[in-house]
Amino acid sequence: MKAAVLYGMNDLRVKDVPCPQVTMDNEVLIKVGSVGVCGSDLHYYKEGKLGIFTVTQPTILGHECAGYIVEKGKEVQDLKVGDKVVVEPGAPCRKCDFCKGGRYNLCKEMTFLGTPPTNGCLVEYLKISADSVYPISTDMTIEEGAMVEPLAVGMHAVERGSVKLGDSVAILGCGTIGLMTLQAARLGGAIQIIAIDVIRERLELARQLGATEVINGSSGDTVKKVKSLTGGEGVDVTFECAGNDKTVIQCLQIVRLGGVVALVGAPSKNIFPVNMWDCVVREYDIRGVNTYVNIFPRAIASIVSRRVQVKPLITHRFPLEQITMAYNTAYEQKEKAIKVIINF
Repeated sequence: MKAAVLYGMNDLRVKDVPCPQVTMDNEVLIKVGSVGVCGSDLHYYKEGKLGIFTVTQPTILGHECAGYIVEKGKEVQDLKVGDKVVVEPGAPCRKCDFCKGGRYNLCKEMTFLGTPPTNGCLVEYLKISADSVYPISTDMTIEEGAMVEPLAVGMHAVERGSVKLGDSVAILGCGTIGLMTLQAARLGGAIQIIAIDVIRERLELARQLGATEVINGSSGDTVKKVKSLTGGEGVDVTFECAGNDKTVIQCLQIVRLGGVVALVGAPSKNIFPVNMWDCVVREYDIRGVNTYVNIFPRAIASIVSRRVQVKPLITHRFPLEQITMAYNTAYEQKEKAIKVIINF
């Protein structure tokens, strides 16, 4: 089968690799239909690493995946050949205290598709455990299925931020994850949603998807503008979705007393200067957001019901044979590219 293999920075090739076979009774084989290009993929492609994960050998990227079941093990009862499905890319141990306690995203033995050394889903056929697979409605397209994973991130971020009815929130960074978080915050009850970015087109889309105010961070004092929109108090919850040094600090500055700062984006560096006295006396929480947990069924339902719009986020489509062009487009054309999809 064909697969997109990353050999090193800026070295992504379509190669022939062995096609997987179902060997375990709880496995399924999926004919991949669509795969989304994530910001984490671009870190591996351009930098060879993301946080503690480094590409040290040829690696298949991709983790936002939807397709069709073409084979299954004999113990798989809830799925059938021909089903349209999406894949949850994380595989926890299912035995540790975190897994048993319902927070399997914190499992220390977690493997994740497309995260070295685990190969991902930029392949024609993917073998995976059946309990990582969710059927989707015939009303959903395969491309919409590939958007379930980033929506799950946004929904988990809103849960970590403890957004409640009547809250004010600020979304810093209006790429795919920021726009998913925005929509999840709206569904969670936020009535004031301030979207912040430096790209005009993204802010326009943010407004279409439910932002009550938008701020272009490249013009003027963002912190001052947010304070003026909130009576000088700041917002209840800030979501850092850009992975940018400046926006991390801004999140701390615009959160109100007793509020929550949710760090969603992949950080550009490990250590930031934080005024700890300010954190203590203003008593705001800083919370990390690590993928998601127990979200996929609700994310699917949100798309099917059209309470969340994912199609407007898909701006570019490429076949697998143009994988390098797809990745370069996602990396270089941020004014136009929000979600780039690889279609098989």
